[in-house]
Amino acid sequence: MTRLLVVLIAVLSLSACAQLPPEQVKVQQGIVEGSIEGDLRVFKGIPFAAPPVGELRWKAPQPAESWDGVKSTKEYAPAPMQGGNPASGKSEDCLYLNVWTPAQSAQEQLPVMVWIYGGGFSFGSTSDPVHNGEHLARKGVVVVSVAYRVGQLGFLAHPELSAESPNGVSGNYGLLDQIAGLQWVKDNIAAFGGDPNKVTIFGESAGGISVSMLCASPLAKGLFQGAISQSGGSFGPTRSETFPGENMKTLEMAEQDGMAYVEAKGLSSIAEMRALPAEDLIPQGWTMPGGWPIVDGYVLPGDQVALYEQGAYNDVPVLIGYNSDEGLSFPAGRTAEEYVSNVRHRFGDHADALLEAYPLTDGEVKRAARNLMRDAAFGWHTWKWAQLQSQTGTGEVFYYYFDQHPEYPGDSPQADHGTPHGVDVPFVFMHINPDNPHTQPGDQVLSEIMGTYWTNFAKYGHPNGEGLPEWPAFSAGNPAVMYLGPDARLGEVPDEAALRVLDAYYESRLNP
Repeated sequence: MTRLLVVLIAVLSLSACAQLPPEQVKVQQGIVEGSIEGDLRVFKGIPFAAPPVGELRWKAPQPAESWDGVKSTKEYAPAPMQGGNPASGKSEDCLYLNVWTPAQSAQEQLPVMVWIYGGGFSFGSTSDPVHNGEHLARKGVVVVSVAYRVGQLGFLAHPELSAESPNGVSGNYGLLDQIAGLQWVKDNIAAFGGDPNKVTIFGESAGGISVSMLCASPLAKGLFQGAISQSGGSFGPTRSETFPGENMKTLEMAEQDGMAYVEAKGLSSIAEMRALPAEDLIPQGWTMPGGWPIVDGYVLPGDQVALYEQGAYNDVPVLIGYNSDEGLSFPAGRTAEEYVSNVRHRFGDHADALLEAYPLTDGEVKRAARNLMRDAAFGWHTWKWAQLQSQTGTGEVFYYYFDQHPEYPGDSPQADHGTPHGVDVPFVFMHINPDNPHTQPGDQVLSEIMGTYWTNFAKYGHPNGEGLPEWPAFSAGNPAVMYLGPDARLGEVPDEAALRVLDAYYESRLNP
């Protein structure tokens, strides 16, 4: 083939792509057709990997197949298999993503934000209405939401699965799905007007923990340039008996759990497990084994504290934080006796110091238990992340504390609660319903502030901009925290003295 002919074919190919209507985009696998929604182009249910079914169950995601013609991408794809009934249904064939773009051409190169949903690694979907990216996209970013396998289908480890893997590991398929989604974004997002070299990952709860893990994974290096973790972080040590904030297991531990799981099914091989209907593997709660990522030495090479101390992580700017009453969503002792017993069981020799740091007041257990749960599962991880990265990295750290104090039907005037787990998500996505009885005066203003901070971070690597309270980077010399509540204001690290007591416990577990 002559050089002239090659050039002619290339020109004709580019011309054909240029002639596509605005609701159509050419990606590596073929042409997708989305919807025009006002000033946005929206694409739902784009496959980024092959269906993980049959022999691909419990294997790393494989490339999506190409197609002829135009693929309609106007409806959400089914969510991963899980308990409950997601809005878009559920299926083992679940590896799809969605794109909201304000760009009218491929030349705009807008910042990209990739959302990773929460759900305890056992639930979650991209079709939840609160995750609709339209409002954030209208602030000048391309928004992508990526699905990943959850529960036993997403995280089951087993010696047979490790033996058949070219990397000698198993589990962590859900994290590999996220990485495959990010690779698809890098390869294709320019066609939607996004900049593949200006990608920010963001997520909440299990999604925020995923963000933390992606920051520690060498497999995700270069796939994102910023990270936002809401109620996330994964800096706790591995242990065989897991607790909130100490959920991680080693590959060996997880393989033993996986063998017990297979035996409990009355089966003896992975081949038999692959023959089961996916419905038989739906998790009914946040149950182990198979419902959480693990330290496998491949996707997650080791303890995250040690990795950060060594500087062995993806050093990008981060925006990280948590809610003031996370523990309200995770009961940790309903009576004084139960609270004390639970603390002694989990924290051992450190129990007395922690009971003093998170004390009962006149027999009142709720506040103490909730605060300890909040910090053990979320607060300490955020604080430790901020400390380590500000000491060992070049990417700036922006630390927040969400303390909006919602009112609930039936609350007394003396109701004593802060902001529970997950309440931040509609604020970030700017889906505040004025008719919702929980909505308070000022919530829509706060949502506008948070949406602007988050999108500014994606654009500039920091959250600051005109009309917003200045948010300085966190450092040892200036441990500033942005309090997001009725307004936005700077404050100190919440309950830092108690966090230091909790840190002594975690240090003892990390360095026994």
